[in-house]
Order: sequence, then C-alpha cells, then structure tokens
Amino acid sequence: MKALVLVIALTLSQASSSYRNGIEKYRQDRIEELTAPNGWLAVRGLFWLHEGANRAGSDPSSEIKLPPRVAKRLGVFTLNAGQVTFTADASAFVAAEGKPVTTYKFARPGERSAIVSDGVTLFMLRRGDRVGLRMLDPESTQRKTFSGLKYFPLDPAYRLKAKFVPYPKLKEVPVPNVLGQLVPMQSPGYVEFTLKGHAYRLEPVYETSAHEDLFFIFKDTTSRTDTYEAGRFLHTPLPEGDVIDLDFNRAYNPPCAFTEFATCPLPVKENQLQVAIKAGELRYHLQR
Repeated sequence: MKALVLVIALTLSQASSSYRNGIEKYRQDRIEELTAPNGWLAVRGLFWLHEGANRAGSDPSSEIKLPPRVAKRLGVFTLNAGQVTFTADASAFVAAEGKPVTTYKFARPGERSAIVSDGVTLFMLRRGDRVGLRMLDPESTQRKTFSGLKYFPLDPAYRLKAKFVPYPKLKEVPVPNVLGQLVPMQSPGYVEFTLKGHAYRLEPVYETSAHEDLFFIFKDTTSRTDTYEAGRFLHTPLPEGDVIDLDFNRAYNPPCAFTEFATCPLPVKENQLQVAIKAGELRYHLQR
C-alpha cells in the first residue's frame, strides 16, 4: 500500500495544498475500495440462472463453475418464479449469515444475503428480468497482483463551476448497459459547462434511491487512446442553488474496466462529448 500511495503522490501537480490533499485522499480511498476482499478486483464470476435446478461446484461439469478449492459438488441453486433457494450437497460446508446451513433462501439481492464456502461468496443479483449469482473470490490473481492506478496530471482547470438546470419534475432516462438492456434511471436536470472556450452539456442521474449525489456516465474523445473505451463515471455533490462542483479530476473507470463480470451502465448519446477531457483515471489495461 505504501508504494501505491507514493505513485499517487507523484502524479499530483502543483495545485493548491488543500485541493491536492483532498484528491490524494480520494485516490487512496479508491484503491482501498478496489482491493477490498469484496471489491471489484475480487469479483470473479457472474452466473445467469435458468429456471429450475442449477448445479454448482468445482467439478468441471458444474453449470456454476467455482474455484478448485471449493467442493466439487457444492449444491444446487433453484430458481423458481424469480426466487432463488440453495440446497447444499451433503459433502460441502456452507455458511450464511455466519451460521452453517444446508438450505438457504436468498431474501434480497446483494451481499447481505449470501452464502460462503472456502472463502468464496455467492450472492444474488437482478438485471431486468434476469436473475444471476455474483461470485467474490478474495484469492483472485487480479486482486493479489494489482499494482495501482495511473492518472492524467492533476489539472485544476478541469474543476469547473457548472450550471445546473433542473427539470420541472424527475425525468426517466433509459440508460443502456453492457447486457444490451435499457435500465430506467431518474435525472433531476442537466448541467451546462464551458471547456476550452466551448459549451457542453451533461445529464446526470441518481444512482440510488437516496439521491445522495449526482452520477455522471460520460464518454469523451480520450476513450480512443487513453481512457476506458466504454466511458467513465463521475460523482458530484448535489447542486448548491444552480451551481455544480464538476471536477473531472475525480473521473474514474467503471467496474467493467477491472472485471468482465460486472454489468456496467453506458453513456447515453447526449453524454458522449466531442472533446478530450484529459483528467482523472487512465485506462486500466494500459498499466498491465
């Protein structure tokens, strides 16, 4: 971790001390999030379930193929009308919510309702009408060999005071994802800003029902060479009046840049900017 912190520190330019320190902390937190035992570098499986019984284990014939250290026959996940139940094989040790289980009904999507065996975690997710299992493996090679992130030089010129223009009411935006689905998300308005003498516009959405901040899914021309091909993410504080603190130095790669087992949203056409925004995280695979 010390080496990663040094890499971060060396990428920072001569911005103001307080701003630079804030960016440095943000980048350290980002690394800790990615490298956590349940971070995106530990996501090593995504299994879409079919109706009925889905066999799981490390046996090569399993429909849900798990790492070699897991029991050859872990058990069966049964999908019935959108609900998922797990029944463990007699030879396997499986825990849920800190207790051994032989059967388990997934109460909700996400890690709070999950099973664990030999350090591997499986939990349910929903994407539209599809139901699947996501696998976390803290022993993954990707997590163990992660060497840090790289960035464009920190440039305060990419921290902008943008104008927020609210919609009369929340607007439903069909956001595409990597599965080819359109996922409805809510947008409270759009943002106008000027960069290099030209005016641009972006439409954020709320990522969660709590409406804690604004979530921008955008793409610019650096995606051709320097940043993740499918686009980048950016969170900003909620507007203060009609002003947004739009800091592209905080733009970051989506989970799909680190694992093929994520289902990332993609930028709508209006958020695909014809300008090079040389700020934020660089394309991850350029570092490998």
